[in-house]
Amino acid sequence: PQQGDRDSVRCCAADNSIGWPASHSAARSRSIVPRWTLTLFFSELTSLSQREVRERKYGCDDESGRVDLLVFLIFILSSGVETIHDCRPLQPFFLNQDAPIPAFCHPDDCPCLFDPSEARFYAENFGDVFVVLVISVVHHCQPGRKAPACRSFVQVKSVPTKPVEGQKTGTSGLRKKVKVFVQDNYLANWIQALFNSLPPEDYKDGVLVLGGDGRYFNEEAAQIIIKIAAGNGVGKILVGRDGIMSTPAVSAVIREQKANGGFIMSASHNPGGPENDWGIKFNYSSGQPAPETITDKIYGNTLSISEIKMAEIPDVNLSQLGVSKYGSFSVEVVDPVSDYLNLMERVFDFQLIKSLLTRPDFRFVFDAMHAVTGAYAKPIFVERLGADGSSIANGVPLKDFGQGHPDPNLTYAKQLVGIMYGENAPDFGAASDGDGDRNMILGRRFFVTPSDSVAIIAANAQAAIPYFADGVKGLARSMPTSGALDRVAEKLNLPFFEVPTGWKFFGNLMDAGKLSICGEESFGTGSDHIREKDGIWAVLAWLSIIAYRNKDNKVGEKLISVEDVVKEHWATYGRNFFSRYDYEECESEGANKMVEHLRDIISKSKAGDKYGSYTLQFADDFDYTDPVDGSVASKQGVRFVFTDGSRLIFRLSGTGSAGATIRIYIEQYEPDISKHEMDAQVALKPLIDIALSISKLKEFTGREKPTVIT
Repeated sequence: PQQGDRDSVRCCAADNSIGWPASHSAARSRSIVPRWTLTLFFSELTSLSQREVRERKYGCDDESGRVDLLVFLIFILSSGVETIHDCRPLQPFFLNQDAPIPAFCHPDDCPCLFDPSEARFYAENFGDVFVVLVISVVHHCQPGRKAPACRSFVQVKSVPTKPVEGQKTGTSGLRKKVKVFVQDNYLANWIQALFNSLPPEDYKDGVLVLGGDGRYFNEEAAQIIIKIAAGNGVGKILVGRDGIMSTPAVSAVIREQKANGGFIMSASHNPGGPENDWGIKFNYSSGQPAPETITDKIYGNTLSISEIKMAEIPDVNLSQLGVSKYGSFSVEVVDPVSDYLNLMERVFDFQLIKSLLTRPDFRFVFDAMHAVTGAYAKPIFVERLGADGSSIANGVPLKDFGQGHPDPNLTYAKQLVGIMYGENAPDFGAASDGDGDRNMILGRRFFVTPSDSVAIIAANAQAAIPYFADGVKGLARSMPTSGALDRVAEKLNLPFFEVPTGWKFFGNLMDAGKLSICGEESFGTGSDHIREKDGIWAVLAWLSIIAYRNKDNKVGEKLISVEDVVKEHWATYGRNFFSRYDYEECESEGANKMVEHLRDIISKSKAGDKYGSYTLQFADDFDYTDPVDGSVASKQGVRFVFTDGSRLIFRLSGTGSAGATIRIYIEQYEPDISKHEMDAQVALKPLIDIALSISKLKEFTGREKPTVIT
């Protein structure tokens, strides 16, 4: 053939494997296929029987579930136009755009590149030539060569973009106001930067989980994330119905389904709604938040991003359970509760807990704060454990959390606190936050500090929780959390670790088999059943302890209460008086100046310095070296530690979306049981005064009093 002897046909695949007449209105010129090539392969086709085609293995691998397209097309030649009205079986697919050997998916997996009416047009106007054009794809299928893995066609468009400021992640992902995230490509830039930061083997053809706390903007964000995931070659997305899935449930599903990782759409305990907060973070295949090595790469890539890979697929109906397929990419909408509930049933003795919640002399209330655990409370506490339906307060997840602040503490969980400190209060109260990873535990007119909570769970775990029946591997807390857990570890002769704030620091210890139970003073408690803190887990752990302690008590006999359990613990281990002062949304400049002032003080301090009646043991800016991988986290909080074990800690929180939150932590250990009944604010007042004095907080921030006292 001569160089110019070409049909005016275009190829619809990047390797020129199939062409259509350019004269048709749907044609889009891309390249040219010589007429002699088509004729040659038509001749070869007509000389082959079905058996010969299969034996010669023209690049089509039947063993992996793909159909030998040649056999199908021989059938077409003998059966007429109607057979090809549905064009799906004629769709070629490729491992990637550079693959030299095409392969074919099973017809059920193949969407059309063109409308069936176009297939009829080609068949009626070109007859056998239509089939010949399709058969030209066999040109590359050499006998004896195995076709590559079948990969369906998903049209991907390149969306030009440019860097935007302020996309550095905090301790738990990227959090900003909604009005920031809705700006052009703001979210898309971060998601694409994430894929640019991951090794391809961590997501290509893999499975990712997607869930969120139900807050405003989640539905729109989910569609953006799904399309960018498809555009970057992800194989499947598992997404909670309506985009809802709690943070601990995402971790559980990642682990249960052996997914490559997952996205969590949440600003945690921060308010929701058009004028409030939104956030996004990524968890790895173990279910734990991405380490700083990855979040630092993400930030670096946000500074140079120029392109977003966006799949041209329709929005997915997230309200309907089931699978939607788009070529080789699929989205499965799943029940957000089932995997998590199954895990909880393996961790806890549900029959023991049910025996408590169904007692006529025990009353329980759980406040979901109109956040994500509302989707879990009824299936778990009511339907599975037998609690009365009226025991669930604010159990419907709302986009703005009912205009509340979904932070389970004494300030923001006002309704629950009012119930538990009111007349005829229930025996047990609990709340969880926006994304379900935090918790607050209350007895009748009695508050359990998060620091005490994790220590008491650890002290009772082996006896009351089946998951720990063979013993606890180790214990850990964040640096600002009180030393109550340290004393449990010492008494039980368990390995103990002090880590920076941020749940990701516990993950390596868990994966290395060094850690079972851990907690943070910021109302986060959990264990190695997943790689996130877990609000409902903590509630079930406390219910297990109360149920275990009362399993032999008959109805009408005095029950051992939450307060009884806590005070018995203090009698055994001593009490760590603890309080946290939060100054939210301070001006960043003043907050940073305050921290620099404190760093200047510690650089000049020495052991033996006097602060009121307290003698300094040491002062530093906490650094942490991971015992598993050797990574170092520096400047994690300014500490003043005194010789009697008392501590003052100052740090800026990375969990807010605007300004800076200053947190001051005050702790004093008291072994004298006669002093355990003191109010914490009274016991800690001398230390609180010292903290405010040395920090010059009012001078730097203008704040007269804290936003929240815990």
